[in-house]
Amino acid sequence: MVIRPSATPSSRLGCGGRFIDAGYEELIVPALWEQQTFIDKAGPEIVGEMYAFPDRKGRPVCLVPEITGLLQEQWRQSWSKIAVRPTRVFYIARCYRYERPQDLRFREFTQVGVELLGGTAPDDRREVEDLLVTVLDATGVSYELDRQVRRGLAYYTEDGFEARCDRLGAQKQIAGGGRYAEGVGWAIGLDRLLGALERS
Repeated sequence: MVIRPSATPSSRLGCGGRFIDAGYEELIVPALWEQQTFIDKAGPEIVGEMYAFPDRKGRPVCLVPEITGLLQEQWRQSWSKIAVRPTRVFYIARCYRYERPQDLRFREFTQVGVELLGGTAPDDRREVEDLLVTVLDATGVSYELDRQVRRGLAYYTEDGFEARCDRLGAQKQIAGGGRYAEGVGWAIGLDRLLGALERS
């Protein structure tokens, strides 16, 4: 499977212009992907947290639970050999988790994210953090940014960062990210961001 540049950039659809202005290219990410990508990143226990099943040829596939793992794999397998460094990309993608829905934690949800691959630390992290602040400030949502937080995904190589909105209660994280071997990035949970705006 491959990830391709968008044929209809989101700037033409009325969103995403801020990312494009900052030098990020939009990617269209498939909803269906090989299970092994996520097993390699989080261990075999993640299969129980995904919509995982065999395709018609018996290959183990899943509905994507998150996007960063896919882009890491693409960078290692092909992009790093041909891409201009650093490579800046953004996406707007539906993701899926196999669990009981809760308030602002759904089985199907939308992530808006950026990844800066092959950059130079610490400038790359500073760039993506600043972009996150710019995007969240533009929405008018009230939030706090914690720049030193231990995140749950095993591929992070240092403390990450999270944006939280206390008025959301238990599900107060609206964005999060950090550094991994191939680069640094973040994702906003669009459903929670909209929930925060509705409750402000």
